Amino acid sequence: MRIHSIKRPLAGVVLACLGFAGASAHAQDASGSKYLFGDWGGERTRLADEGITFDLGYGFEAAHNYSGGDREITRYTDQWKFGASFDLDKLWNWHGAKFNIMVTDRNGRDIGADANIGNNQLIQEVYGRGQTWHLTIFQLEQKFFNDRLTWKIGRMPVGEDTGSFSCDFQNLSFCGAQPGNIVGDYWVNWPTSMWATVLKFSTTQNTWLQLSAYQVNPKYVDDSYARRNGLKLGFPSGTTGWLIPLEFGWKPSINGLPGSYRAGVWYNTSKGDDVFYDVNHEPRALTGDDPLQRTSRRGAWITFQQQVTGEAGGKGTNVFLNITSADHQTSPTNNQISLGMEYKGIFDRPNDFVGAALGFTHANGDVAKYQRLYNAVHPDDQGLVKSGYEKVAEVFYSWSPIPSIALRPNLQYIKDPGGIAEKNNAFILGLKASVAF
Repeated sequence: MRIHSIKRPLAGVVLACLGFAGASAHAQDASGSKYLFGDWGGERTRLADEGITFDLGYGFEAAHNYSGGDREITRYTDQWKFGASFDLDKLWNWHGAKFNIMVTDRNGRDIGADANIGNNQLIQEVYGRGQTWHLTIFQLEQKFFNDRLTWKIGRMPVGEDTGSFSCDFQNLSFCGAQPGNIVGDYWVNWPTSMWATVLKFSTTQNTWLQLSAYQVNPKYVDDSYARRNGLKLGFPSGTTGWLIPLEFGWKPSINGLPGSYRAGVWYNTSKGDDVFYDVNHEPRALTGDDPLQRTSRRGAWITFQQQVTGEAGGKGTNVFLNITSADHQTSPTNNQISLGMEYKGIFDRPNDFVGAALGFTHANGDVAKYQRLYNAVHPDDQGLVKSGYEKVAEVFYSWSPIPSIALRPNLQYIKDPGGIAEKNNAFILGLKASVAF
């Protein structure tokens, strides 16, 4: 049965969450449980001891557009998740094995599209991929050689293991594996999964090398296909190739403070349309012929996260920097940079924190060249030129009235949405919230 989103004012959403927490979690406040429903009378701990753990949660993101686009509106989108992990060593004496499953359901609407803001990066990152049910993870995990080698196989999103990054902010510029933000037609992040395999080898205690292969199939990013088949485990026809990322990771301790550093490259064996040239290597804007087919697509990324002040893993300041670049021949959006900081433990509240970030998403210059040439020869069919960077700033305060609930009001400012100077800059008031059951 489909769970439909409920449209309501921001204040009503906040009050509903607090009322839900007050009615359900009063008994858990004393113990500081990270779950709204606590330990289920001890059953959750008992099951975990036997090898079964759960990941159950709900999150929503609301946004109001004060400027930008052509409408001052409010939109709301949400996601439910129902996950479980089975330690097969504890359950069946299958040493080093684990089975993971996650089902998600998304609902709601996208304020960027509905207000015609023209943004490249989603203002509500939890929106997208068909607004329906997905089998997000269906995966067997096996460890070898004293846990130095981990092998995963099954259905999984790319960013779950490769280029992974936190998702504390509401704007997509600062959320999840960054390559999926600019080449999302084949690097597919949460909640969509595809058949894949991942090999991760711990070269030392704090470093690793990871090689993966993910099925590339246009059906996975087809919203109408997802609405019909999102929960199916099948192997759809139409596969065009494989996305093969190679990642090196390092988790250092600098002055006793933890960090996470990742760098990687990817290669997509699928063909891709050239953004400027036609099949005869002539400007497609002049000829109108089919685009030139490039034999592959590729790119690289780095992700840095480092705590720089405070207590290791606790109160203090964390900073981050993400840089991603995709090939300019086939990628309409070919570069993204984001940087920011978070301070945890503000006002001596251990679960509260603040964040601030800047993001820059680049519209491919060859796409702009194509559009300018097209406009010159088609004066009655002019299109907007995407040129330069979409610039995004976001600040938030994350308040946890109890450990299982986070309410995160935020402000976003988007300059030159989509890299289009003619578009009005957008000022957004947002609210991101999560509940862990």
